[in-house]
Amino acid sequence: MINLKAYGYIETEKIPDGLLPGRITEIQRERFTVMTEQGEVTAVLKGSFYHHAAVRAEFPCVGDFVLLYYSDAGDSLIVKVLPRRSKFSRADYAGHAAGYAKTILEQVVASNFDTVFILSSLNGDLNVNRMLRYLTQARQSGGTPVIILTKADLITNVQPMLAELKRRISGVPVHVISSHTRMGMSELHPYLTPGQTVVFLGMSGVGKSSLLNALMEQDVMKVQAIREQDSRGRHTTTHRQLFMLPSGAMVMDTPGMRELGLFHAEEGIRASFADVEELFAQCRFTDCRHQTEPGCAVLAAINDGSLSSERWESYVSQQQESRFVQHRTSYLIDKRAKDKTNAMWNKQKKKNGGWKK
Repeated sequence: MINLKAYGYIETEKIPDGLLPGRITEIQRERFTVMTEQGEVTAVLKGSFYHHAAVRAEFPCVGDFVLLYYSDAGDSLIVKVLPRRSKFSRADYAGHAAGYAKTILEQVVASNFDTVFILSSLNGDLNVNRMLRYLTQARQSGGTPVIILTKADLITNVQPMLAELKRRISGVPVHVISSHTRMGMSELHPYLTPGQTVVFLGMSGVGKSSLLNALMEQDVMKVQAIREQDSRGRHTTTHRQLFMLPSGAMVMDTPGMRELGLFHAEEGIRASFADVEELFAQCRFTDCRHQTEPGCAVLAAINDGSLSSERWESYVSQQQESRFVQHRTSYLIDKRAKDKTNAMWNKQKKKNGGWKK
């Protein structure tokens, strides 16, 4: 028997007779690998699930706890996704450029984690603006963000990059490591205690797979070299998967993301730019647009250097993107509410015997 608590399971509701709880550890197309108290099983979604799930984000993802009908002779059947205590989502533009996307969907990358490792390599691809976007969505997710700077063995002097990062990002732990020499690896131990779940996020080539191999103490993921001309990586991880470390902690490795589309990140933006939004209350006018208005506290802070123009530009950019995504997702939210109302109305109509002539 497997103790599911070792996989982070916390019983929050009574399990109906005939069903078994489990945690999804891998997804390959429409087949799910689920860890249960009976061991690891392969499962598919029960047919009715496709009718009851209103939006794509309600379908299971790696890290989800689910209820299933267990079978030891074939595929088990997933019937329900249990409430998520945390989730990392990104905006899915369905292959369209932002200006052409009529509807933006929520893509849930991972769920039920405690810590978010935001990885970036110490090479020519280090981009603070990109890390700020990851940080905003990480704070929105409900997990605790931690910045991991990888490939320290390839850099002779890390201090200038580290100083620039800490100048623009504060209040977040930053660790400099090398998976190959194991430099700084011991600093990660406090995040990797039994029952804890960590999700890796970052672009291709930042060293997610190398770090996972080092933590697993074996090569569980293939590692590919980056392109020397631009320090960009090739995709190594092609699907999401949950690994149990020797320490008893769990790690979710995710495919590298070239672009992270912010999705409903209002709280994350507020948390990431609390210092900026505190200035708004000091403006002379309550409807200040922070552009040319007299008595604007934001403009004053930029002029005296207490607020950098690049930080203000990052805030404005993320707010504009968040509002754009909200506008493009409102259609689905309204449709879902309408469909729910219609379903309740039809149910009541059927109960009353249909329309009276």
